[in-house]
Amino acid sequence: MANFSPLLGDEGMWLFNNPPKAHLKAKYNFEPTDAWLNHLQKSSVRFNSGGSGSFVSANGLVMTNHHVAADALQKMGTKDHNYYRDGFHAKTYAEESKCEAMELNVLMSIEDVTERVNASSKAGAKAEDSFAARRAVISEIEKESLDKTSLRSDVVTLYQGGAYHLYRFKKYTDVRLVFAPEQQIAFFGGDPDNFEYPRFDLDMAFFRVYENDKPAKIEHFLKWSKAGAKEDELVFVSGHPGKTNRLNTVDELQYFRDIGYPFLLNRLNRWEVLLNAFSGRSEENARQAKEFLFGVQNSRKARVGGLGGLLDPELMARKQAYELKLKEAVAKDAKLADAKTAWDKVTVSEKIRAELIKPYTVLEGAAGFNCEIFGIARTLVRAAEEKPKKNQERLREFRDSALESMELQLFSE
Repeated sequence: MANFSPLLGDEGMWLFNNPPKAHLKAKYNFEPTDAWLNHLQKSSVRFNSGGSGSFVSANGLVMTNHHVAADALQKMGTKDHNYYRDGFHAKTYAEESKCEAMELNVLMSIEDVTERVNASSKAGAKAEDSFAARRAVISEIEKESLDKTSLRSDVVTLYQGGAYHLYRFKKYTDVRLVFAPEQQIAFFGGDPDNFEYPRFDLDMAFFRVYENDKPAKIEHFLKWSKAGAKEDELVFVSGHPGKTNRLNTVDELQYFRDIGYPFLLNRLNRWEVLLNAFSGRSEENARQAKEFLFGVQNSRKARVGGLGGLLDPELMARKQAYELKLKEAVAKDAKLADAKTAWDKVTVSEKIRAELIKPYTVLEGAAGFNCEIFGIARTLVRAAEEKPKKNQERLREFRDSALESMELQLFSE
């Protein structure tokens, strides 16, 4: 996906295969060509940790944010070498450090498979039967694509099920760290500047992808601009952003306000106290806890802000008014008759969600154990149950199209 915005934060998060060309032409006199979009798409990379980056050289160099390298720096570190704190710099190819369990994906093609997915669900079928039918056909599409192309193939759900696109990714599993600055300069400005722009720091890291033990030859990469961005210049940010929650119903928002966020904040606050106490006992403890503590603090800040918005009566009143208007429009449209009961179903689902939050967090969220060994053990137990099943009946991470990536993380040191 690509997030298009000028420096003043204009609206827009758009797909590579569906950019608002008319809007960009009318407002900015810019016309992105198919060739330009293809170049940008294939210059962008996705880390299996969830981070985004981009190729910046023809010999496999990848630029990303410092926090994306945090896990690799922690794993490389010892009590005598704190690379997360002090930084890392490989002066030669031979010094570049291989990152275990790291996978980079490059989106090579997009295919709209909405019609085929929707055709799998019969009219009038129960929700659980429709879900099973969609899951089966999605697994078939992914398996067919994997067998045909050898590319990682994921069917992506868009617009809350309004569309389904098949994304084919080229995978790089030999990824090596090249450079990361000291943590202090990467996070200069601290909390006050963390979500601001511009930031005056060195929040960056470089990796390199290899093929056959040699730096990969890359056709599409982003070139450096010596001049940099100019004032009022249109800027495009390409990457793999998380989802938005703009289509959440009032009941969903009330769940987050009254149950979800308070429950999570209580956990995060306890973790923050525990990790700070642990870190204060020794420098080695602080090194081991640094990345985890940073993640906890970032999550806490985001949820505090989110909860503040949900507690704003004016904000919730606007959302309620919008939802009422939408319900009235649906009620008047005969073509949307099936959607009239959607809100009632969401209400029931949120009540069940509230009942399950504790057992789900303890077991599926691993909060009752909170260690990598539990995650490994759970994956092995599930694998014994899932792998004998037909491909279309398995949980998504155990499908043929996803097994290789899952096993990379499972068996890496």
